[in-house]
Amino acid sequence: MLAFGILRTLVGAWYIGVESSSANRLVIRNKISLVYMLPLAYKNRILQVNGISGLGFGIWYGGIYQDKKNFFPQFAISGLDYLNLYPEFLLPEAQKKAFETDRNSAIVGRSTAERFGWKIGDVIPIQGTIYPGTIELTLKGIYKGAQKNTDQTALFFHYDYLNERLKKSLPDRADKVGWFLVRIKDAGEAPSISEEIDAVFNNSLAETLTETEKAFQMGFVAMTEAILTVIRVISLVVIGIILIVLANTMSMTARERSSEYAALKTLGFGPQFIFCLICGESLALALSGGLIGAILSFPGGMLFQAELKSFLPVFDITWGTILLIMLVSFIVGFLAAVPPAIRACRISISEGMRHVG
Repeated sequence: MLAFGILRTLVGAWYIGVESSSANRLVIRNKISLVYMLPLAYKNRILQVNGISGLGFGIWYGGIYQDKKNFFPQFAISGLDYLNLYPEFLLPEAQKKAFETDRNSAIVGRSTAERFGWKIGDVIPIQGTIYPGTIELTLKGIYKGAQKNTDQTALFFHYDYLNERLKKSLPDRADKVGWFLVRIKDAGEAPSISEEIDAVFNNSLAETLTETEKAFQMGFVAMTEAILTVIRVISLVVIGIILIVLANTMSMTARERSSEYAALKTLGFGPQFIFCLICGESLALALSGGLIGAILSFPGGMLFQAELKSFLPVFDITWGTILLIMLVSFIVGFLAAVPPAIRACRISISEGMRHVG
């Protein structure tokens, strides 16, 4: 049950980006693929679309801090106009101002800051992989999430800083962004606004695809759907193994106690009592194991996340998972008891007395 709880939480953690998405945010990317960039000049034309109340843009940096194993997401963004689109990122006003006024500055999530022991004022060197050279960023702010499912691992720095470097080293890649992020006034108008934005750039050199943030996140999940399917299958296999083991245990117990059940019948206890007796024993075993597994899920989840923290920014064992563990334990305990309980109820008193366990 501990393994089952960890696996179910892993599936939930995979969808954390989808669950935390806002219905009022739209993502605009290249229609072909996210790999292809969009011209920065699209910004002004997007702002002319009715229903938009905020706009920012960003690009994936994908650098290395000290070692390739030290993975965490890094984004070059337009500045506070981008961060303000995420009210779930809680950052003190003083740190916001410090970030806005210093082009070489960066802010980072609390989880990543604690992971590397960073504090305000530290200089963070990040070696580029997609973009050449090493950038040195001064940490000006550490944000925390408003909710448990908020990603607190990302690092953000100014797009202008990166763009100035690109103009010197790779001018062909300058003035281009990975995506535009817009906030709309009415979530119900998301389809019409998306169509209007895409219509603006029809037949251009870089056509756009505008979708809700949830659909955008689901695109990443879909890329790893095979992995999720395997995890789900393994979780069901775990339950199957538990059911087989417990069913075998209860069958052996029922056979060994056939004479005892026959004695109970001679004293006047009916089949219903025998059935409840065997089911009660099976449920007690299953629920005890489930309870131990549920309790161990909390430290087990912490150890699991510690190993995969770079890829699982949020991995919390929820009370819903605990209830699922107990519910599955109950079902397994009941199903394992039914066959031996029916057999014990049907066996005659004489046959039960003659049985040697």
